[in-house]
Amino acid sequence: MKQRGVKELMLPLDEYAVVHQEDTLLDAVLALEKSQSKLPPGLEPHRAVLVVDAQNRIVGKLGHLAFLKALEPKYSSVGDLGVLSQVGLSTEFIQSMMENMNLWKDSLEDVCRRARTTRVREVMRPVTESVDENATLGEALHKIIVWQTLSLLVTRRNEVVGILRLSDLYREVANRIKSCAESG
Repeated sequence: MKQRGVKELMLPLDEYAVVHQEDTLLDAVLALEKSQSKLPPGLEPHRAVLVVDAQNRIVGKLGHLAFLKALEPKYSSVGDLGVLSQVGLSTEFIQSMMENMNLWKDSLEDVCRRARTTRVREVMRPVTESVDENATLGEALHKIIVWQTLSLLVTRRNEVVGILRLSDLYREVANRIKSCAESG
């Protein structure tokens, strides 16, 4: 099997959902839906939108989880949910948190209003993780595992030219494993 690299597996920016940091969450939903409708068959749907600044530079990412978290503003008073989730909170504690903070008790109209008024810049995750387009898939896999991220920006001479998604890397590795099993 021919060795493929990052350049062959990445999605170019023009095939990915991109929004401006001043856009709303609603704009992000629409952009994500539009880009997913253009995906060729067999590719996993996008699970995030990339965010650009006024100079059209990629400055962040807004994934499904961050989007949903933004619709319930009380999460900001909870603290770092990533750290909390790693300490092994009990089901009872999580349930009491939901009840005591009245999480997800608002009406659908309130949630929709937040989606129309919340700016992407307020809830996006800044991104700095990247991989060069000429890197090997092994290097990209290592970075995704170490940084615990679902995607990496792909750069050419420090300019972002695409995105490498975990789902595409997984599919490539799985296909190689199956190919080896069939020939061995």
